Amino acid sequence: MKNHILITALVISIPVGFTRAESAIVNKLLQDYAALGAATADAERGKRMWEETFSSDGEFPERSCSSCHTHDLTRTGKHVKTNKEIKPMTPSANPKRLTDGKKIEKWFKRNCKWTLRRECTAQEKADFLAYIDKPS
Repeated sequence: MKNHILITALVISIPVGFTRAESAIVNKLLQDYAALGAATADAERGKRMWEETFSSDGEFPERSCSSCHTHDLTRTGKHVKTNKEIKPMTPSANPKRLTDGKKIEKWFKRNCKWTLRRECTAQEKADFLAYIDKPS
């Protein structure tokens, strides 16, 4: 009986651990972006930009973040060029999301350049994080 209670307590605490780690990483990144001049992160601004269509490089007519990641952050997406599956963006559907600051920065750099044809500003990154990290 004691083992059952201990195992249950450990299993229940796992998602909480992910949430704490994720929040600490997101908060650190938001502080870094603020130091670079970003104002308060705005999830609504992040959502608008997530769905905004950007001009093409000629290879694809137009693209947006939602072209690959979908409009619903809890759903699996698919890269429009490679057809590679993209796991859900929101931590509520994918507990591994937003748990590694270096990966977040890597993907911001890669995806912003591919979608926007430039790197994202600190404000845009803050807004995207606020949108992705919001409870679903």
